[in-house]
Amino acid sequence: MKLKELILEHYADTDDILFADGLDDAIIGFEPNAWKVIYSRNECIKVMIKDGMDEEEAIDYLEFNTFSAYVGEKTPIWAETFDWEL
Repeated sequence: MKLKELILEHYADTDDILFADGLDDAIIGFEPNAWKVIYSRNECIKVMIKDGMDEEEAIDYLEFNTFSAYVGEKTPIWAETFDWEL
C-alpha cells in the first residue's frame, strides 16, 4: 500500500488532506498536528525527471511552482532529506 493510501485511510475521515498532484511517489510522511503531508524535495525532483525533465528543469520548475507555493493552511511540507550522493 502506498503512503498516500495509508494517510487517507488513517486521517481522511476526520478532515480534508491536501496532496500535491503527481507527486505521490515523493510522500515520506504525514504531520498530524499541522495536518500536512510531508514530501521529500529530492524525490519530487526524481519524479519530474522520470516524467521527462532534466534535473535543472525539474529543480527550477519545482522551486517556482511547488516548493514556494502557498495554497492555504494545509500546504504540504517540503522536507530536505539529505540523500545526496557524497
